[in-house]
Amino acid sequence: MSLHLPARACGIDFGTSNSTVGWLRPGEETLLPLEDGKITLPSVVFFNFEEQRPVYGRQALHEYLEGYEGRLMRSLKSLLGSKLLKSETTVLGSALPFKDLLGFFIGELKTRAETIADRPFEQVVLGRPVFFVDDDPEADKEAENTLIAVASKLGFKDISFQYEPIAAAFDYESGIDREELVLIVDIGGGTSDFSLVRLAPERRSVADRQSDILATGGVHIGGTDFDKQLSLAGVMPLFGYGSRMKSDAPMPTSTHLNLATWHTINAVYSAQSQRQLQSMRYDIVDPTGIDRLFKLIERREGHWLAMEVEESKIALTDQPARPIDLSHIEANLSADLTRELFENAIQPLLERVRGSITDLLNQAGIGLEQVDTLFFTGGSSGIPALRQSVAAMLPNARHVEGNTFGSIGSGLAIEAYKRYGTV
Repeated sequence: MSLHLPARACGIDFGTSNSTVGWLRPGEETLLPLEDGKITLPSVVFFNFEEQRPVYGRQALHEYLEGYEGRLMRSLKSLLGSKLLKSETTVLGSALPFKDLLGFFIGELKTRAETIADRPFEQVVLGRPVFFVDDDPEADKEAENTLIAVASKLGFKDISFQYEPIAAAFDYESGIDREELVLIVDIGGGTSDFSLVRLAPERRSVADRQSDILATGGVHIGGTDFDKQLSLAGVMPLFGYGSRMKSDAPMPTSTHLNLATWHTINAVYSAQSQRQLQSMRYDIVDPTGIDRLFKLIERREGHWLAMEVEESKIALTDQPARPIDLSHIEANLSADLTRELFENAIQPLLERVRGSITDLLNQAGIGLEQVDTLFFTGGSSGIPALRQSVAAMLPNARHVEGNTFGSIGSGLAIEAYKRYGTV
C-alpha cells in the first residue's frame, strides 16, 4: 500500500499468547518491534515481588524461570468473557481487579508502540475474535465493552474493532494479483476464527467491504485448549488425574483442570485448594500421584509444567515424541508425550473446528469445492492434524501460509489507515 504520510492510528492485536502492534508509514515495516527487535510481545505479566515491579513478555518469562519470587500471569485475553473478569487477585500485597490487569498489559503495548513511533496514538483499531464467548451474545458484548473501557482509560479517544480473521484477509489481499474466494482459518491461543471473504487487487482501497465478507464464524478453541488436552492426556495422570477413591468414585479433577489451564494455575496454590487435596489424600486407593502433585504445588511449578507442555506441543509439529523430564519430582519420572497421543487427545476439538467451518460455508451458501484458497494464520495453525483435518474438507483449495503471528496485526494497521487516515 503506497503512503505519503504515516497513518494516524495503529492496530493492536491483543492475543492470548502473543500480541503485536501495526502502524502504516511510508517505506517502513508495518509491525513495530516490541521486544528485542521482535514483532511479538508475549501476553505475559510477571509481578516481581523482590523488586516490586511488573515486567512483560519474554523478560517476564525469563525472570520467572530464573527463580525470582513473584506472580506470573499468562493468557490474559482468556479473562475476557470469563467470570474472573468481575473478581480480583492479590498482587504485591494489594487487591488488583482482573480488569486492571488487562490495562497493565495493553498499556504496555501502547507505551512501547508510542516510544518506537515517537508519537502518541489516540486512535486504534483493536482486533477481536468473532466470538469472545460461544453462544452468549450478552457475555460477548460485555467482553468487547470491557476492552473499550480499558482502552479509553489508557488514553485512546477513538476505538473501533475488526474481526481478527477479516484483518488477516486484508493483509493477504495486499499481495494477490487476481480475485479469490478465500477461507481464512485463524487458530490463535484462545479462539479459532473463520471468515469467507472475496478478495481482489482492485478492492483494496474500498472502505466498505461488507459485501465481500460472505460469512464469519468461530469457536472458543485455541492453542491453550490444545495444551490442556495434551496435559490431561499425557501429564496429569502422573499426578493423580484419573485416580480412584476407596469408594470407587474418581478423584475430583478441579486441581488437575486448573493446572492444565493457563489462567487458572494460580488457583491451585490457594490455602483452600490445598486443604481440599489434603482432606482426600487418605481416601485415594493409590496416593502415588497425589503425593507427586503435592510436591509440584509445594515447588510452585505449575507454570513451568504448562510451559513444558506447550513446548512439547510445538515440538510435536516436527517430531514424533517430546518427553518432559520430571526427575526433580521423582527419580526417573518423565511424561512421555507423543504426536499420536496428542492427536488422539485433540480429536473432539478438531471435530468442533470442522463443524464450525461447515456451518460457516452453509451460512454463505458456498460449496466446499468453490473455495479457491485456504489461508492459515495464528500461532496454533501449524498443528499437522488440524491442517490435515481442515484441508481434507476443501479438495480444490490451494493452501497459503500467512505470517503466523503477524497477519492480523498487519491487517489491523491497514484497517486503521482506512478508518482514520493519515497524520
